[in-house]
Amino acid sequence: MIIVIVRTIILYAIILIVMRIMGKRQLGQLQPFELVITILISELAAVPMQDTGIPLINGIIPIFILMTAQILLSFITLKSEKARGIICGKPSILIEDGNIMEKELSKLYFNINDLLEQLRVKGYPDIKDVEFAILETEGQLSVIPKSSKRPATPKDLKLNVTQEKIPITIIIDGVLIKENLKIARLSEKDISKILSQKGVNSFKEVFFAGLDSSGQFFFQIKDFVRNR
Repeated sequence: MIIVIVRTIILYAIILIVMRIMGKRQLGQLQPFELVITILISELAAVPMQDTGIPLINGIIPIFILMTAQILLSFITLKSEKARGIICGKPSILIEDGNIMEKELSKLYFNINDLLEQLRVKGYPDIKDVEFAILETEGQLSVIPKSSKRPATPKDLKLNVTQEKIPITIIIDGVLIKENLKIARLSEKDISKILSQKGVNSFKEVFFAGLDSSGQFFFQIKDFVRNR
């Protein structure tokens, strides 16, 4: 039993490392070759995990071979447009100027009901409102609405708006994120001073704190502090 537990932990750790090396992507964003490699890796890990008679190395070596193959293919698709088209495919236009491309749907085995469902999910139930609908290489449908159907932007309304910044997390569950302090160009003393002005004496009393998109500091204290 202990052997099974140890083997499982080792394989789990190896899979985590391999998936991190291969990059951060959600399952729905994987290219076909990436999805195939991910499935094969999971199968290779499952066999030695279940059968203790199979040497652990027999599962680990193929996993690293597949990881190397995936990295190599990713590098090739990064450097070569032609190879990218062969390996990943090319985006396909399914709707152009409100007209469904029947031949393209047939070529991709993509039926009209699926197309209409995807459009409704994107918030466009009427095909005539769509300028372009493009099926991306990872299977996602990108919808470009007609100009008259696009939401008005500050530029359209000729409004001057302040450029937003990336929100920065400063404190999580009482722990100060020092790496983010450098990004925010603040020190621990600065945060302590701001909190003390609000009646908070310790970082441990703060559940969450950060800078919003406008650069303003905000925080939320923990429940036990609020209720005491």
